This record gives sequence, C-alpha cells and structure tokens, in this order.
Amino acid sequence: MKTRYYAVIFTNQLRDQSDTFYQQLSASLRELAHEQPGYKGLESYRNPDGAGVTISYWESQEALMAWRKNAEHLVAQQYGKEKAYSHYRVQVCEVFRTYESEL
Repeated sequence: MKTRYYAVIFTNQLRDQSDTFYQQLSASLRELAHEQPGYKGLESYRNPDGAGVTISYWESQEALMAWRKNAEHLVAQQYGKEKAYSHYRVQVCEVFRTYESEL
C-alpha cells in the first residue's frame, strides 16, 4: 500500500468574514476539488477573528499541480490575493506515514 502522499497547508486571514462571494466561491471550490483526479481529502477551520487553515491531501505532486492550475481555482486565487485575504501562506508537504486511533 502506498503510504506517501502530499498535503497542501493554506493559512490565511480574511479581510471581511461577511464576504458572501468568498463564501460561495469557497463552497464551490470544495465541491470541485472532490472531483479532481488524485484528490484524497480536505480539512478546513476558521477562527472567529477570520484566521483560517485549509489542508488538502493529494496522491501525487502531479495531482496537486493540476489542481493549482485548474481554471476556477485560478480565479479564486486571484480573488483571494486582491480582495479576500490580508495575508496568506501555502506550504506543500510530503506525508511519509499516518497514524490514527479511535479512543
């Protein structure tokens, strides 16, 4: 079983949490990501102050690069840079192993 995969950690600070266009765009992108070849999953959290983190998981670098270049995702990236975020950071990590336990 292949245990290595990739995680993209996207941290950001929203300028305006009441931005309905951003909220719709975010929901649309989540649905679109699920349809992408190589997509493994996504976790997303947002604090009351607008600080957020989204971690998406991908089977390969090729899969995550294809997502990065997706036309709708490119529009969202531009909107985020110009309007939605006061700052953001993207980190790409290779996951070597995963441990889980239900307690």
